Amino acid sequence: MQMDDMILVSIDDHSIEPPTMYEGHVPAKYRDKAPKVVRTPEGIDQWVFQGTATSTPFGMAATVGWPAEEWGRDAGTYSELRPGCFDLKARLSDMDANGVLASMCFPSMAGYNARTFAEAPDKNLSLMMLQAYNDWHIDEWCAGSDGRLIPLGMLPMWDADLAAAEVRRLAKKGCRAVSFLEAPHAQGYPSLLSGYWDPMLQAVVDEGTVLCLHIGGGMSLIKLAPEAPADHSVIVPTQVMTLVAQDLLFGPAFVKFPTLKVAFSEAGIGWLPFYLERVDRHVQNQKWLPNHFGGKLPSEVFREHVLACFITDPIGLKNRHEIGIDIIAWECDYPHTDTTWPESPEVVWGELTEAQAGEEDIHKITWQNACRFFGFDPFTRIAKPDATVGALRRRAAAAGIDTTRMSKHEWRRQNEAAGIGVVAR
Repeated sequence: MQMDDMILVSIDDHSIEPPTMYEGHVPAKYRDKAPKVVRTPEGIDQWVFQGTATSTPFGMAATVGWPAEEWGRDAGTYSELRPGCFDLKARLSDMDANGVLASMCFPSMAGYNARTFAEAPDKNLSLMMLQAYNDWHIDEWCAGSDGRLIPLGMLPMWDADLAAAEVRRLAKKGCRAVSFLEAPHAQGYPSLLSGYWDPMLQAVVDEGTVLCLHIGGGMSLIKLAPEAPADHSVIVPTQVMTLVAQDLLFGPAFVKFPTLKVAFSEAGIGWLPFYLERVDRHVQNQKWLPNHFGGKLPSEVFREHVLACFITDPIGLKNRHEIGIDIIAWECDYPHTDTTWPESPEVVWGELTEAQAGEEDIHKITWQNACRFFGFDPFTRIAKPDATVGALRRRAAAAGIDTTRMSKHEWRRQNEAAGIGVVAR
C-alpha cells in the first residue's frame, strides 16, 4: 500500500458559515430577526443576533490560507479568508487538493453547542433560528456536496425535551449526528451525571444518532493561573475529555442507554491507554466501591460506546491496539490552526508508517471506523477507485486548484476584486 492508496474521511472539520446562509430558511416575517453579518465601522465582520454581536468567525478559526506568522485571535473579514472556508464549491476543491473524500463540519457562528442561541433572551426566536441553521446545513451545505459532507446538527441546550425533539426532527431529514457540549455543567447546565438529559439521550439512541462531543466548551472546569499564556487554551482542552469520559463511564448514561454512541471530537487518542488501564485497575482494586459494569471491565464498556478521534497523534497510533483499533478515527480540522491541510495525507501517512501500521489498520483508522460508526457510505456518488488520495489530488491538479498560502491582506485584495466575501456595512 502507498500513500496515494489511502481513503480519507475526516469527522472533524468546520464551516465558516456564509453571510447568506439564512436566506430561504426563515419565514419572511422573521427574516429581519435572523442572525446577520455586519461590517463594523472598524472594518470587522461579525454575526449579530437579538442585538448582540455573537462572534467574529475568524482569528484562529479560519487561518487555513494564511502563512503561520499571521495566525492569531484577531478578528477580520470574510474577504480575508480562503474561500473554501465558507464557499461550498471551493471547500470541495480544497478537499480534493488534500486528498480528502468526505468531511463532517462543526458550526462556527453559533458555537459547537449552539451557544449563540442558548444565550439569547428570546428562546422561541432562538429555536426558530437554530432549526433554520440546521436546515441550511443539511439542505444546502451537505445536500450540495454530492454526498461528500456528513450532516451534523445542533441542539437547543436550554431544554432537554426540545433537544430530544430536534434530534428526532433531524433524523427525519437524514441527519444522524449532533454536536453537544462535552461537559454541560461547565457552562451552568445539568451535568451528564444528573439524568436531566435522558430525554435527549433516549432520542439519540432511538434514532441511531451519534452524540459528538467536541473539545472547547468545558475549559472552565480547569482553573488556570491568571498568568496562563494563550498556549494553555490550545493544548489543555483535550485533557478535559478525561473528565467527560469519567462522567459517561462511571455515571448512568452507558447503563441506561447501552447502545449510545459518542464521538470524542478533536480529543486525541494518546491519553487513552493510560486512562483505560487506570479505570480497569481501579475497578479491580477498589472492591469496596459499587460499580455497574456487568462483569465487564470499564475499558470494554468504553470501547462499546466511544469513537476516539485525532488529528495527529504518533504516540496514540503506536498504542492503537491498546486503545482498540476499531474505535480510532482521523480528523483534518480544516480550516483551524491545527489543520494539516493541504499536507494531511503526508502527515497521517508518516505517523502510520512510523507506527508500523499495516493496510488493514490504516483503512480502519482513515475511513472504515468512522463510516461504520456514523452509518455513512462514502461511495454513493464517487466510486471507490476514484476516492483515493491520489485520484482526488489528480482531479484537483487537473482543475488547477492552488494551495499557496497568502497574506490575509492579499486574500482581501483578490477576493474583493472578484466580489468574494464582500459584506456591506
